[in-house]
Amino acid sequence: MAILSTTWWNSARGEPDGGRLYAIHCAACHGDRGGGGIGVPLSLPDFLSSVTDEYLFLTIRHGRPGRIMPAFRHLSEQQTWAIVGHIRAWASGETRLAPEGTPGDPQRGRDIFARHCARCHGPLGKGGTGTGVNFTRLHDQPVVAPGLNNPGFLAAASDRIIRTTLLKGRRGTPMQSAAKMGLSEQDVDDVVSFIRSFEKSFENSAVDPEADADPALMVTSPLPFAETVKRLKQAISARRQRIIREHPLDDGLTGARESGRSRHLAIYFGNIRHLNTLLAIDPRIGIFLPSRITVMEGEDGKVTVTAVNPLRFRNLFNNARLEHTSREMHELYVAILGEISE
Repeated sequence: MAILSTTWWNSARGEPDGGRLYAIHCAACHGDRGGGGIGVPLSLPDFLSSVTDEYLFLTIRHGRPGRIMPAFRHLSEQQTWAIVGHIRAWASGETRLAPEGTPGDPQRGRDIFARHCARCHGPLGKGGTGTGVNFTRLHDQPVVAPGLNNPGFLAAASDRIIRTTLLKGRRGTPMQSAAKMGLSEQDVDDVVSFIRSFEKSFENSAVDPEADADPALMVTSPLPFAETVKRLKQAISARRQRIIREHPLDDGLTGARESGRSRHLAIYFGNIRHLNTLLAIDPRIGIFLPSRITVMEGEDGKVTVTAVNPLRFRNLFNNARLEHTSREMHELYVAILGEISE
């Protein structure tokens, strides 16, 4: 991929450049032309013909809490509309929403959802497992089903948009039309009502207590540098973690090291099963893998040991499914670092 300028302003027209903004903020997940990747595809004709510009705008602003898609609240309204315009340019025709439906029965809609929708969207409408169209999705499906029981989705999607999607289906995905599923328009209205009822669960949502977790774990070692490294490696191996490599941080940046010993060493380690689990949940977590602990000795002889705080993963990547594994990883780091002073 070519290196892009961070200039997002179209000076010729005196307005934000939606193409550049999309390339900077969206293309890494959704693809240069909206074909999808870690994120779902945006250029599907059936998608663009069944959502409004307001839906796209609100999706960018609110994101999908806990579902990989972040909220881009730092973008101005003008910038956000410019991205919407860029996405809309991929459409081959106009948006055509189905007419308004009649009030539905959410209890009846729950039963219909369980029979026809839960297989892909989950029994509680939380969405499919995995990411995007070519990463960790289930391989019998070309795209991961989005979360419907999600505050970001329900803030962006009107009942008419949900109804339109149910009636038309979405070619290029497993989403069939209501007719192919044998559903009547009343069935569709009942399902819409059930999906809308998810909003009640968001009214008393608690603030995530780990949202402000420290980005790093850090301890001061009472041991000399070499002894600290030895103790760490013993603690890592004792927990059935494989030491993958040791990397001096100044390697290639300075001349010969004093006494042949590095004073800044990163120890990479991991359990293959756990690493694969994390990558399957969210490929982006790979920037922090394999696990790494860094030992540094300052000019004053003070030895510090640091590691990234895994409790920040869920919030950094906006993926609620990282919660359990990030807690496990946090406990592992704390246990290993705790052995330095024992």
